[in-house]
Amino acid sequence: MNTIIRATVKDAKLLVNIGKASFIESHGMSASKEDIDAYVSLKFNETTFTEELQDTKNHFYIIYHNETAIGYSKIIFDVPHKNIDYKNVTKLERLYLLSDYHHLKLGLELFNFNVQISKKHQQAGMWLFVWIENAKAIKFYNNFGFKIIGSHDFEISKTHSNPNHQMLLMY
Repeated sequence: MNTIIRATVKDAKLLVNIGKASFIESHGMSASKEDIDAYVSLKFNETTFTEELQDTKNHFYIIYHNETAIGYSKIIFDVPHKNIDYKNVTKLERLYLLSDYHHLKLGLELFNFNVQISKKHQQAGMWLFVWIENAKAIKFYNNFGFKIIGSHDFEISKTHSNPNHQMLLMY
């Protein structure tokens, strides 16, 4: 059985653990070990997550499979971007699922949940950044109708950035 709930500050440590594992699984080979370790240490810690969870504009959702937390998402409503003609668009900032559960298609369930929440908030669409070498993620988003509308350099460290596509889905 699957359940999706909104995360609270008490879930910070859980999100740290899922986030670290998922980021390393999907991006761990994109830069030097030192750069990845430094990025993960900076971005995936309880202090950072607690601050993000306390910010009311951030909406984190955790997906549970058989009562085990196996992924999470982070969306932000009304985040315009210069490449998008609408102000009422949702930014999908994270959609992380532990790789052991990819075969169950639970990323699809979590993604659809986020789209429904976005639509309930009268959003015109959803946008995101995805690493250009993450073919699996790009295929996932293409299957929903996302289109590449721009690019973005995702900074891993002061000396390394990963090129990303900016993708948009209009409802």
